[in-house]
Amino acid sequence: MKTVQQLLSTKSAQIFSVTENSSVLDALKVMMEKNISALMVLDGKRLVGIFTERDYARKIILHGKSSAETAIKEVMTAQPITVLPSDGIDFCMGIMTDKHIRHLPVMQEQQLLGMVSIGDVVKFIIEDQKQTISQLESYISS
Repeated sequence: MKTVQQLLSTKSAQIFSVTENSSVLDALKVMMEKNISALMVLDGKRLVGIFTERDYARKIILHGKSSAETAIKEVMTAQPITVLPSDGIDFCMGIMTDKHIRHLPVMQEQQLLGMVSIGDVVKFIIEDQKQTISQLESYISS
């Protein structure tokens, strides 16, 4: 079974984050600049939350709040569900499906190692299946 660690090894190790006191507007600028849909919210090196496009749509836009005047801590998802590097990709897919979430921070011993998105998981599964098919075709041909 493929693991989160194997998936992380295929991605950039860079973690994009903001602090709890950052404005929503500042977070959105980072998300636009990096072409991402979620940011980790850190207090120093400690993960305290996650801010996603969904948080923005549901907690800012629909409530008529100002992006420039609202702090991330007011609208972030506190205590996000996390996974371990040793967890399986199927386990991640199950969590994302059951909880209707698209991003999972990867933690080990209180240290943030990275984040996997639903897109990362799907892409990883497809590549793994392609490799399995190729190996089976090679085996059948020999």
